[in-house]
Amino acid sequence: MKPVLAFATLAVAAHCAIADIGIISAAEAKKLIDNPDANKRPIVLDTRGGYKDYFRGHLPTAHHLEFDTLRGTDKGVPVQYLPDDLTKALLLRAGVDKDRLHLVYATGGELPNDEILSSTMVVHVLEKFGVKDIKIVDGGLPEWQQQGFPTVQDYFGNPVGHLPPKMDLGIAADIEEVQKRGGKIGDVLIDARPLNEFKGEDEVWLRKGHIPGAISFHWARLMEKGNTHKFKPFSETKGELEKAGITPDKNIICYCGTSREGSLLRFYLKHVAGYPNVRLYEGAWKEYVWIKNKSLPAETGGEPAGK
Repeated sequence: MKPVLAFATLAVAAHCAIADIGIISAAEAKKLIDNPDANKRPIVLDTRGGYKDYFRGHLPTAHHLEFDTLRGTDKGVPVQYLPDDLTKALLLRAGVDKDRLHLVYATGGELPNDEILSSTMVVHVLEKFGVKDIKIVDGGLPEWQQQGFPTVQDYFGNPVGHLPPKMDLGIAADIEEVQKRGGKIGDVLIDARPLNEFKGEDEVWLRKGHIPGAISFHWARLMEKGNTHKFKPFSETKGELEKAGITPDKNIICYCGTSREGSLLRFYLKHVAGYPNVRLYEGAWKEYVWIKNKSLPAETGGEPAGK
């Protein structure tokens, strides 16, 4: 066996011994994708919303799983997560497999680029359906290209996957849990949206402001400025998080407008920083402002937490 192939095989074997959720460098991802044994390669998922972007070029063996296919209108509320049976069918069709590593990526750039949110949202869905071996390619497609690695235009379809028998519903929180924990000692409710939306100074939402008791911590504070798909090391964000009152001893619920920004905040706190108790309010602000005859209270104003 050639040295390069031997090294790649050993890298895969080492990874498979420790299945978890987190991030992986573009260089490490390439070694795994290049494994000569197709059965040991990871499932690669391109989550970008623009299908033409996939046509222009993507990672080798990447299957296009457009993030918004996992959401739809429910009881009048747009972009709600689909029923479990429909989601399961879509994941199986994408080749999601309980026994394989999944590499997830999109693209990145300076704000307002937010394609990374499509990846963390898909990771959240995979995790909820019991998948335990998932890595986001740190830096996404821009980092891949910066490293000089090739992209391809050939389509790639995974064989039908096999999901774990049990879901992990505990990573999500519903509206009752949000209302119970908001503003209580030992609990932190974090709004991951931009500050203007938190304050109610936007043209987007049916109702303005934020959930009472929530603090504002924009998801982009955790990402590199030049590439919003690249995560800052926890050593760089630890002090800022602590100053904002976001510490590992707390019970944390993250939310945003439609659950994408909140999914990134939850991913970082849980799988990069290693906080033990972090959940996502999947219904998000778009649900909160509509349900119960639009009667749930909202607050306006405020400043970023920790600044």
